[in-house]
Amino acid sequence: MLAQEIIAAKRDGRELTKAELGFFIDGIADGSVSGEQAAAFAMAVYFQKMTMAERVNLTKAMRDSGDVLTWNLPGPILDKHSTGGVGDNISLMLAPALAVCGAFVPMISGRGLGHTGGTLDKFDAIPGYQTQPDIETLRRVTRKVGCAIIGQTGQVAPADKRLYGIRDVTATVESIDLITASILSKKLAAGLDGLVLDVKCGSGAFMNSVAQARDLAQSLVEVANGAGCATTALITDMNEPLARAAGNAIEVENAVNFLTGKEIDSRLWDVTIALGAELLANSGLADGAKAGVAQMQNAFQSGAAAEKFGQMVAALGGPVDYVENMEKYLPRCDFIEEIYAEKQGFVSKIDTKNVGMAVVELGGGRRQSSDVIDHAVGLDWLAGIGQMVDGEQPIARIHAKNQHSLEAAKKRILTAYEVSDSPVDEMPLIIERITS
Repeated sequence: MLAQEIIAAKRDGRELTKAELGFFIDGIADGSVSGEQAAAFAMAVYFQKMTMAERVNLTKAMRDSGDVLTWNLPGPILDKHSTGGVGDNISLMLAPALAVCGAFVPMISGRGLGHTGGTLDKFDAIPGYQTQPDIETLRRVTRKVGCAIIGQTGQVAPADKRLYGIRDVTATVESIDLITASILSKKLAAGLDGLVLDVKCGSGAFMNSVAQARDLAQSLVEVANGAGCATTALITDMNEPLARAAGNAIEVENAVNFLTGKEIDSRLWDVTIALGAELLANSGLADGAKAGVAQMQNAFQSGAAAEKFGQMVAALGGPVDYVENMEKYLPRCDFIEEIYAEKQGFVSKIDTKNVGMAVVELGGGRRQSSDVIDHAVGLDWLAGIGQMVDGEQPIARIHAKNQHSLEAAKKRILTAYEVSDSPVDEMPLIIERITS
């Protein structure tokens, strides 16, 4: 079997076999397939697309290119994946709440991409927290605490790591076939029993339309179930930031306030509860979605999820009193300014991508992969659609490292927000549920 024969077969539109895909992905992982061949393969897939069987076999091959974890724990292994948005810090609340409900959550997360924030970048704002521990640490913390949120290690889906880097510079990132395999190979390598997908849709998502989001959600759900992992998806609205905060340390603060009940954003609450209920019901930890909702609510309202979050932070090297004394650990900015709309009225539309890019402008995201993030910068007090704004009620507050970046972010925020004289109807928050 030769790599160029496999490339030619896909170029000509032939369905690739499990053996051919396994051979090619093994070659990507061990280097026997060259970068040029991997790029040609990605472009052939981009144009010719794949059948569902090919997607399943590609995903399994990428999963099996490295370590695949196995567990022997007294509860199901569950996880969630989000396709990325602005103010989306759900993982920080969801993982500990699921652990309280009897699940084990080895959550392998990523860093920020474009205008979207990354879960690992948020945890890097916590002093001492290890976002890249070894596999044994992941096993130990998951077993002891019930949840561990970390980054992809070198042993997990190495073929995906190499192929993604090639896709990023060959204009093939947008392929649903390759997106599906990339997302699921890492998740399935964690040895999951169940997965829920939060597929974002709207001005702050990679998928702008419901149709695009549905196509991706259906692909992910079908392939994950085809690979043996019970999976459902929710298509959720990202036409405005999910939380009232965007930025790394600022989103961690927002999450801890949520967990402790000090301040809870209603949209964040609704999506977190819905995703958790899906997992609890699908895994048998709850007797249906309604019971799952009640268990999730109790995990938060009892304070048990906040306690579990603190245990996870400490177990992964962070301060043992982080939840109780968060203020003394949060990095702070010298330049903070409230931003007001140019006229009084109701927020009618938000260019949410531009809100995310304002965080990048401040230094809280990456223009290129080598950029060093400033974890202190960001936005809070973000106004939502339908909210009244005037000379006393700001649309946002900016946290900046200097006046120059503050002014650049201010310009983006004012451009991103539209204000009307009368209230507008909000989009449904949970648009659709996708099952196999």
